[in-house]
Amino acid sequence: MVSCCTLNTNVNNPVKDYLENINKAFESRVRLGIMSVLMVQDNVDFTTLKDTLKLTDGNLASHLRALEEAEYLQVQKQFIGRKPNTTYCTTQAGRKAFMSHLDALEQLILNNRQNN
Repeated sequence: MVSCCTLNTNVNNPVKDYLENINKAFESRVRLGIMSVLMVQDNVDFTTLKDTLKLTDGNLASHLRALEEAEYLQVQKQFIGRKPNTTYCTTQAGRKAFMSHLDALEQLILNNRQNN
């Protein structure tokens, strides 16, 4: 019996190469959204991210913390008047990692379209 799901184990398996370049830090929809917003705007505050991505405070905070711990985001806390304001921006490493991730996804998609 021949399986339709046999994995190509050739040394030069391009799908395997693309998958190796996909960054697990950006696997979730929320983290993709956060990085996408921050790639087009220099600094974004917490409330804007929350409203744009339609997330709860806790959900957004946990994903921001993970990206900060990976050193993909930089956090700036300040007061505007008497109100605290937290803004986020990408680090150079974060921009580079996210662009590499997007390139890997794009190559994976293009490769699959060419094979179909």
